[in-house]
Amino acid sequence: MKKHPAMTHSLHRAAAQCKRSKTRSTIPIIVQFTGSDRSAHRQHQSKLRNKLCQRKHHFLDKGGLWLVDGWSAHVSPSCLDTICNHKGVAKVMLDRRNSTKLNIATPAVGATSLQRKRLTGRGITIAVLDTGVARHPDLTKPYNRIKAFKDFISHKKKPYDDNGHGTHVAGDAAGNGYSSKGKYRGVAPQAKIVGVKVLDNQGGGFDSTIIRGIQWCITHRKRLGIRVLNLSLGKPALEPCKNDPLCQAIEKAVKAGIVVTVAAGNNGPAKGSVTSPGTSPSAITVGAVDDRRTVRQSDDRVAAFSGRGPAKGGLIKPDTLAPGVNIVSLRAPGSILDRLSPRGGLPKGYMRLSGTSFSAPITAGTAAQLLQKYPRLRPQQIKLLIKRNAFSLRMPSNTQGTGELNSRFAAGSRKR
Repeated sequence: MKKHPAMTHSLHRAAAQCKRSKTRSTIPIIVQFTGSDRSAHRQHQSKLRNKLCQRKHHFLDKGGLWLVDGWSAHVSPSCLDTICNHKGVAKVMLDRRNSTKLNIATPAVGATSLQRKRLTGRGITIAVLDTGVARHPDLTKPYNRIKAFKDFISHKKKPYDDNGHGTHVAGDAAGNGYSSKGKYRGVAPQAKIVGVKVLDNQGGGFDSTIIRGIQWCITHRKRLGIRVLNLSLGKPALEPCKNDPLCQAIEKAVKAGIVVTVAAGNNGPAKGSVTSPGTSPSAITVGAVDDRRTVRQSDDRVAAFSGRGPAKGGLIKPDTLAPGVNIVSLRAPGSILDRLSPRGGLPKGYMRLSGTSFSAPITAGTAAQLLQKYPRLRPQQIKLLIKRNAFSLRMPSNTQGTGELNSRFAAGSRKR
């Protein structure tokens, strides 16, 4: 099929594959409309839906996405020409599917010394957009720090995690070590957690679902005190940020005053292997180091799997590194990872996992510590503090960013 100028390259390839497929009949898409008037966008959506119905096109309406001036749907390839030629349509993009990508880790980045100074993330809320959050004792005792829960997958009301990834991530950022007498404690053990389930029990989720999660966080950020948002998920970067709706949503979240930490992905060590949405210019994109189970940073090494830059468009990524190998954090009972992960000599309620998925929330916890100390700082200033004070491993910028996270020096570097 011929590529329309409004269609991204990745969508064009997906549409061609769908046409040849005997099993697939629809393609998930995100349509962006021209201008910035939300009421005009709603009118465009309504007119476009009516036109598709009148022409008897096969499509499934998935709803509006105000954060990126868009609308999401699953459509047949024959719909695409009608959509691309509709007045008011600026761009049509593939709604891509994302997937999931502390014992020593916490002291290794200098977080413990800040905790001794009572910088524990108190008063700061971290939103974890992931597979959910279980009611683990390290998050709910001696008092409940799961401030809210929103489920975009099964629409349940109470916190749960059927995969287990999100609970581990939440513990990396804000577990208090209640079940281990403080041994396996996260970076910001008094921060609040908002669990936003945007990934299913297999750890997968569409861009549009994740964008709805980000929209929800922006809408409720003041009521819930959300200052940090963590995304330990991604997919191969096929498009620059201007053609990637999830990257665009992150840019909007940062403009709204939220620090966004994103995993660099586990597709290293190849050049250009940082995954989307870690390609977002405003996000703090975090790669992984192997801390070799020592507190010294001088013997740390970049993990072979850690995503490398440059990002699409030549942007240097990752921005920083944090421990991501054999990280001990919270286990969600009954989840898929709970069933698959051996105890490995750990206390009940904990498990050991590796990946940049766990480097990102360690950085989110550091951002919460910094915001507790400097509550008026904007996201760009928090990012600058983290990058300026990183411990260089003397590797290329597109391997290490500016170096390994060093929260102790970041918190002490700002002039009063």
